[in-house]
Amino acid sequence: MNSDIRALLEGVRDKSISVDEAVLKLKEHPFEDIDFAKVDLHRKIRQGTAEVIYGAGKTPKQILGIMDAMIMNGQDRILVTRLSAEAADEIKDHIDIIYHDKAGIATYGGNHAADGTGRIVIATGGTSDIPVAEEAAVTAEFLGNEVTRLYDVGVAGLHRLLSYLDDIMSATVIIAIAGMEGALASVIGGLSDCPVIAVPTSVGYGSSFEGLSALLSMLNSCASGVTVVNIDNGFGAAYVADMINHGRQS
Repeated sequence: MNSDIRALLEGVRDKSISVDEAVLKLKEHPFEDIDFAKVDLHRKIRQGTAEVIYGAGKTPKQILGIMDAMIMNGQDRILVTRLSAEAADEIKDHIDIIYHDKAGIATYGGNHAADGTGRIVIATGGTSDIPVAEEAAVTAEFLGNEVTRLYDVGVAGLHRLLSYLDDIMSATVIIAIAGMEGALASVIGGLSDCPVIAVPTSVGYGSSFEGLSALLSMLNSCASGVTVVNIDNGFGAAYVADMINHGRQS
């Protein structure tokens, strides 16, 4: 059960909140209509994590409007993904955000304290995959996870990955991020005893087809326990990894 609802019910049980107050909180409008967006205020109640703003395609003014609606309705921590540095600068003039330039992410209200069951390891095939990896890492840390970064440990120099076996073997979940032929996910999947979330990236030469080659390779991995998200989707991988690390997988 979602922690907010549990806390509300426990408050009724302990008589720190009245039944009428609890009913009112549950009846409050589930979304805020601000004309250009309908901000989901009950996302955290339903899913355990509040709504995240996808910044690409939105103007700074629109993002500010969504953030204002969230803050006015009690959301004290906000994540904005796929945000340009220029848009972040405009938003900073109105709201105190931290912009993570490598990840293209802005955060408001700081990170949740790391309280997962273990660590999320994020590994990349090459340095060119780091922007996607940072999107995953910043998201995972924002959601309350301890993260270990293993960058540039691809199969072209397998000894680099093998030097981090302790990290691989002790992880709760691993996010393997690679372009080119996407072999990193299969290798890590064959070395670890935890779930592996594979993220194909659009890094590679012409026949990589902007990540399609890596995507198909990862989908056809012979290593058990490998799951694949969409091309360059570091956020999606981190979200699932957070669910696993906090015991919310079903």
